[in-house]
Amino acid sequence: MEEKGKKEEEKKKKKDKKKEEENYPNSWLITTIYKTFKWILIESALFKLLQDLLAFASPQLLKLMVSFIQDKSRYAWEGYLYAVLLLAVALLQSLFLQQYFQRCFVLGMKVRTAIMAAVYKKALVVSNDTRKESTVGETVNLMSADAQRFNEVTNFIHLLWSCPLQIILAIVFLWLELGPSVLAGLAVMVLMVPINGLLATKARNIQIEIMKFKDKRLKIMNEVLNGIKILKLYAWEPSFQAQVESIRGQELNVMKNFAYLSSVSTFIFTCAPALVSLATFAVFVGVSSENVLTAEKAFTSISLFNILRFPLAMLPMLIAAIVQTTVSKRRLEKFLGGEDLDSGIVQHDSNTAISVCDGSFAWEKEADVSLDIKPGRLVAVVGAVGSGKSSLMSALLGEMHSTKGFINIQGSLAFVPQQAWIQNATLRDNILFGSPHEERRFQEVIQACALGPDLELLAGGDLTEIGEKGINLSGGQKQRVSLARAAYSQADIYLLDDPLSAVDSHVGKHLFDKVIGPSGLLKDKTRILVTHGVSFLPFVDEIVVLQDGVVTEIGSYNSLRASRGAFSEFLDTYAKEQSNQTQSESGNHILSHCSNDIHCTSYCTLLTEPKTVTAYSLLLQKSLCLLCLFSSSFSVRLRKNSSIRKPENADESKKGQRLIEKETMETGQVKFSVFLQYLRAMGWGYAVTVFLLYFTQNVAFIGQNLWLSDWTNDAVEYYNRTYPSWKRDTRVGVFGALGVVQGLFVFLGTLSLANASVAASRILHSRLLNNILRVPMLFFDTTPIGRVVNRFAKDIFTVDEAIPQSFRSWVLCLLGVLGTLFVICLATPFFTIVIVPLALVYYFVQRFYVATSRQLRRLDSVSRSPIYSHFSETVSGLSVIRAYGHQERFLKHNEITIDENLKSVYPWIVSNRWLAIRLEFLGNLVVFFAALFAVISRDSLDSGLVGLSISYALNVTQTLNWLVRMTSELETNIVAVERVSEYSEIENEAQWVNNTRPPEKWPEEGRLQFKNYKVRYRPGLDLVLHGITCDIGSTEKIGIVGRTGAGKSSLTNCLFRIIEAAEGHILIDDIDISTIGLHDLRNRLTIIPQDPVLFSGTLRMNLDPFDKFSDEDIWRVLELSHLKDYVAGLQEGLQHEVAEGGENLSVGQRQLLCLARALLRKSRILILDEATAAVDLETDNLIQNTIRKEFSHCTVLTIAHRLHSIMDSSRVMVLDAGKIVEIDSPSNLLKKQGHFYAMAKDAGITIEDITVL
Repeated sequence: MEEKGKKEEEKKKKKDKKKEEENYPNSWLITTIYKTFKWILIESALFKLLQDLLAFASPQLLKLMVSFIQDKSRYAWEGYLYAVLLLAVALLQSLFLQQYFQRCFVLGMKVRTAIMAAVYKKALVVSNDTRKESTVGETVNLMSADAQRFNEVTNFIHLLWSCPLQIILAIVFLWLELGPSVLAGLAVMVLMVPINGLLATKARNIQIEIMKFKDKRLKIMNEVLNGIKILKLYAWEPSFQAQVESIRGQELNVMKNFAYLSSVSTFIFTCAPALVSLATFAVFVGVSSENVLTAEKAFTSISLFNILRFPLAMLPMLIAAIVQTTVSKRRLEKFLGGEDLDSGIVQHDSNTAISVCDGSFAWEKEADVSLDIKPGRLVAVVGAVGSGKSSLMSALLGEMHSTKGFINIQGSLAFVPQQAWIQNATLRDNILFGSPHEERRFQEVIQACALGPDLELLAGGDLTEIGEKGINLSGGQKQRVSLARAAYSQADIYLLDDPLSAVDSHVGKHLFDKVIGPSGLLKDKTRILVTHGVSFLPFVDEIVVLQDGVVTEIGSYNSLRASRGAFSEFLDTYAKEQSNQTQSESGNHILSHCSNDIHCTSYCTLLTEPKTVTAYSLLLQKSLCLLCLFSSSFSVRLRKNSSIRKPENADESKKGQRLIEKETMETGQVKFSVFLQYLRAMGWGYAVTVFLLYFTQNVAFIGQNLWLSDWTNDAVEYYNRTYPSWKRDTRVGVFGALGVVQGLFVFLGTLSLANASVAASRILHSRLLNNILRVPMLFFDTTPIGRVVNRFAKDIFTVDEAIPQSFRSWVLCLLGVLGTLFVICLATPFFTIVIVPLALVYYFVQRFYVATSRQLRRLDSVSRSPIYSHFSETVSGLSVIRAYGHQERFLKHNEITIDENLKSVYPWIVSNRWLAIRLEFLGNLVVFFAALFAVISRDSLDSGLVGLSISYALNVTQTLNWLVRMTSELETNIVAVERVSEYSEIENEAQWVNNTRPPEKWPEEGRLQFKNYKVRYRPGLDLVLHGITCDIGSTEKIGIVGRTGAGKSSLTNCLFRIIEAAEGHILIDDIDISTIGLHDLRNRLTIIPQDPVLFSGTLRMNLDPFDKFSDEDIWRVLELSHLKDYVAGLQEGLQHEVAEGGENLSVGQRQLLCLARALLRKSRILILDEATAAVDLETDNLIQNTIRKEFSHCTVLTIAHRLHSIMDSSRVMVLDAGKIVEIDSPSNLLKKQGHFYAMAKDAGITIEDITVL
């Protein structure tokens, strides 16, 4: 298969060259695929042709059989011969058909694989312009959706000529039977086509509408799940639940319309065969009195009409599919025909390491660059933001268009991009990046890149799995891994694009000393370092200054300093930061004992920052601090101080390297209870009605055919006599009426099924939603959001659309098979003997197949996602892969992942063939026995019944096949119900409202008492708070301080009962909070959280989701929170749409909105989780002043990350390792010279400062 892919590639390349003149070469894809796979195509076409011809032999044999039974004087061996012939024809037909299918499906698979390989290969060499045209998502779509489309069309491509052929042959044979009256039946069929087309377009429009609602609902769900903590803290769940429910209601209404529409089309489809035969026979007997309907004529025509149904139904579907594929074809051609990177930009033949001769490179803008760098030098590239530093890097990597000039590079490259690119693999694989593993070198690199301490903290050491996009590493760690990858690769030239920006200054210094600088690991290599850190510049050999994409100065630090050019301006700009750094280095006595542990340094830097700190570097450090916190890399020093962390880590390593449980893949048979659960959700009344209606329809169908067989006996009765016209009219009338009744019952059955399934969807979804909003916070901490969203997206989709579909088909198939067997037994009672053994064989085949097929489908979907995730990873890390020259390795990897997937696709295809051969053999046996018993007991039979039973039997093969397919599909789909109900049964948190309601005005005073309060995050983990006891009086302002992990945030979580107490109590105004409902509690407290979360919707909804307050109230709080001018300036005012996650507001504005929320609630207790991370100093002051003024009558608890903001509190509570170590007024604490004093000293606060305040 790989070879095919490669061959195809080469052909594509040749074609590309030929048509370079056009914008992009078009309409070559189909021909290329044809040339590659033409032999398979020709072979399969041959098999299909034979099968089509054989299909028409059966009705002819049936005709002979019926005439044999009518004529009692003929020899018995003729009958046996016909029976055997029927069997032989049917067997050959089965074999040819399955050979054809096998070839077609394998062909489809090969085409898909070839396209995927081609897209991947192209992605590795595609030029940047082409790459910019489409997003990563679109490119991944080429590989998933478009390749899949091709796969599906190739499976059925032969029907393009086979359908018309079948139609023509059928008409010819019918004409021979019934003469021109066939045209009546044909006219009915042709009329059906536009009606079906009309219904299809209408259905498509409804489908689009359903998708619209689905997207809307999922968008809200996504936000709800992302901001679930805020919803819980504010007790806003009901509002959002109502929003989702209302969208879901609209969606279900549209779905109901869709179901009604499809039931109309089912009605037409069911009536069609009856109407067609009615029209034909009515015209046939009506044209002249000579025309008498004989058994042979009637049943041969019915068999032929049955053959006709399939191609007529398939053609419109096939054409629609082909139209869709042409769209895919265009997209693929555009991508595969896009231009490649010019590999000739960078040459490799010079004596200097790197030289650029008046190169001018276009990304967007032109720039003239000349450089000459000797081997082994360390060159720094500096310049303002947007001066083209990264572009210079790209040019050296050959990623830019070179308009003139040339670049020479001697030796291999290693590249560290500005945004670290991390693969989803182990940490070790990320660093080795395809090089062999040498322990000594590996350890050296790890130590030099300061990854040692991190590895100790990661549960699996260097074998820890790293999630997609490096999700479980902090920004600084990613950057260091990326640098370690370069250092390990032993290249000749290192291009380092600002690798020191993501790490804090001390780590930066370490990295510079140990890796990049004059005495580092790479001291003998050529290094080009883009940097903003002024402090490193004195140690480099040469500095290149860029301005607007032009090199303005080159020279050493001192010579440039002296020349007073652009460089000294640059120094002045960054001098402020420089002074900060020197000052924090002057605080080195604190840092000296942390130097062994890198993570702690960021914390200390935070404390040593002087007061004049610029908001910028503070922001940086605060966010770093948070990152270090999040990446669960708690520093060693913290772990020494606090016993909280140890057990969790021990626990982690026992459970392996995952905080997140793996999702379970269902195995084995789906439990019967799940089916019952779905039926219960539909409502038993509905379920029974549906079954009865379908059953009645089936009875009508059999009745109609029995009537027909009786009608044909008239031919014998009125042999050589005139046929009375009243009898003719009765025959036609009853026949027609029974046909219409069938359609009617199917229509009613489908309608009630539609209502039932919509009811089931409604119940299952609201149960799921209702439960998810009541699940404790712990669940969301241990379950990735994607997994929960998936329940709301894919599984609910299956419940909405796939299950009703497959349920209906299953019931119809089942009844069809039973009806057929009934008719055959009616005609030839002997047949009952054979039924039992056939049924047993059938049962075993079906059980065997369904189990295998279901598991293969699951494996297929599980092994498919790595292909796409690997691909999107490759696309996002293209420059790195190209820089290291690892394209081949990634191609190989892609081939391996695709092959892994094919290992489950191919067996699935073959298993379908296995099943089909066995089932068709069974069906053929049914035909054979029906014929055989008819011959044996021909003396007691009338020819009408024989014709009936054999024409039925000829149809049973298809139905049997479908029944098994449907059973398997139904089982695969019903898993969705299981998955949805799994999440509807998770344990809930305490009730939202219970019998003990607090008084209306509670809490009036806002007194808080903690009594020996202990809490743990999960059962089995250690306590986070160890017995806290304190009293906080009414309107007191309390500051809470302590280092990371001391339990500050846990304290707020406990007040809101996000985590429940292990022992002890919290009393608010003498009411124990654990006795009242959660919403009663959470509605009376207010929190301004650390990160401002907004939801998409209007501004008004973000402030007041329950519409409790008047517009005046809202404008008042907007004024207090300094947002009035901004909101008044917006066109829609309060109705202004907030984008998802508040994207269209600045972070500061979001923070002020959160303040407005708090002001609106006006509760007596306010908790401030200090949010200085995102806010500039100005906004921060606004917030602080508003809080002092507006909340003066409230009890305020502030969790402080900076000591300045709490120096004016009435008391300060110092937490350490979950205990209160000190609590007193700030001035007393400073005099005491305890913990607080040490922290204040670190932050440069003295007693004098307090007196000033």
